[in-house]
This record gives sequence, C-alpha cells and structure tokens, in this order.
Amino acid sequence: MRNALTIDVEEYFQAHAYEKVIDSATWDRLPARVVDNTQRILRLLAEHGTRATFFILGWVADRHPDLVRRIADAGHEIGSHGYAHRLVYRQTPAEFGDDIGRALEALRRAGSPDGVLGYRAPGFSLNDESLWALDVLRAHGLRYDSSLQPVAGGKGSLRGKRCGVAGASRFADRLAGLWEFPVSTVRWAGRNWPVAGGGYFRLMPLWLTRAAIRRINAEGRPAVVYLHPWEFDPEEPRVPGVSAVAQFRHRVNLDKTEGRLRRLLRRGSFGPLREVFAAELGQA
Repeated sequence: MRNALTIDVEEYFQAHAYEKVIDSATWDRLPARVVDNTQRILRLLAEHGTRATFFILGWVADRHPDLVRRIADAGHEIGSHGYAHRLVYRQTPAEFGDDIGRALEALRRAGSPDGVLGYRAPGFSLNDESLWALDVLRAHGLRYDSSLQPVAGGKGSLRGKRCGVAGASRFADRLAGLWEFPVSTVRWAGRNWPVAGGGYFRLMPLWLTRAAIRRINAEGRPAVVYLHPWEFDPEEPRVPGVSAVAQFRHRVNLDKTEGRLRRLLRRGSFGPLREVFAAELGQA
C-alpha cells in the first residue's frame, strides 16, 4: 500500500520547544538552516524516486523563494503551514484568516504552482476549541487539512491542550466541508497512540515504526508520516534556557533521522497526500 510522506518546512528556532526562550521578533537575526536541511531531504527523496507533501511556512517562503521553487520543480506537492507559526487555538478566527491568507500569498509570490490544496497547523494545534479553523480554511479555497490528531486533548492528556480531538476518526474523514487526513495513530489498550512522525519517529526504533505502518495498512488504510527539516540536523545550535525535557524531546536522535527515513523508503512506497488520497479529493 502507498503511504503518505509529509514534511513541515520551518526553521529549528520556530519549533515550539523554543517559544519561551526565542522571541519571534529575533528570528531574522538567527542563522538560517532550513534551506540546507530541506535540500538534504530533497536529495534523499530523489535517490529513492519518492515525492512528498511539503507544508511550507509562509515566513520561510518569503525569505527563501528559491527553496519553494526547488521543491515544486522536483514534483513535490506544496501545502501551507500557515505564516507565522502561531498555534491555531491562540488566534481568533479573524487573526487566523489573516495568517492563512498571508501564507498563501507568500507561496504564490515564491512561485508555487496554482492550486494549493492542503494545510497543516503548527504544532497540530487543531483541537476541540479551534475546529472553527476548518471553516476559515474552506473559505480560502483549501480542500483538505492534515492537522488533527485523534487523541484525547485537554489538561492531563497524553499531549496536553495543544492538540488532539477526542473521538475523531483515525482515518480520512469529511469535516466542515473539508477532507481531514489525520497523522497516523494505532489503537492499543483502548486508546489511540501517535506513531510514525516527529519525535515518535526519532524515539521509537525503526522496527516499531514499520510495525505500526503495517498495522495501519492491515486496516486497509494508508499511513501519514510527518517530519521537519530540523530533524535531519544533528549540528543544530543548542538553545540555552530550555528545560531538559523540552530539549530532549526536540533533540533526541537527530543524528538518526536521515538513516531511518532512508531505510524506510527502501522497503516502502510513499507519495504526497494529494496522490495518496486522490480518490477522496477527486484528483484520480
């Protein structure tokens, strides 16, 4: 079965692990690493004849338009990751509308092909309190969202307030007139567990990631894998003032991501969301 591979294109200093110690007003003064890290991913994908969906931050598109064109020219799908990497539930609907409009315009200025179909929220911050965002995305002409994690949200949950919609479908579903393509979870011990992306991909041994993908495929569904360019950068500068837990979550096994993805691609078939879910989107 063909699974979906997605890349959330952002700088390392925009990760939420650092939001309490790095002010967004200083972003332009920090050393840029997203171009080199993304090009590393593009080379790896080219080696394996694999295309993916790249959800690109508008802030990145404005500063590195050549990177956007390079991604598009390689045949990858371009989606939106918003503009300023703000968590959705911290915005009003009007603020979120401004952010997504600005993000889509940045992608157009950078030369992205017409027809951006999809969006992924920073930090997967689509939760029970921010489902109104789907109406805003639809109003801006988007066709799908890939921000929802079907895990229990709220205080004391596995992931905390930031993300999670309890009771949501683990698989492709229609919500508020959009298709929702959730990142992958497996059902075990009466609850859904996130797998196959980000810190889970770096922390879990590869055999366990493969087993999770096989389990999802055995349910007749494609898996949705996600990664970030900074996860391929073991030389990422250390940021002082970050808690030991946040530092561990962000930096664990950065030196293993590239090798693990290479081995995963050797034995599996992956593609962009708009192709893996072509039937749902009417693109077949």
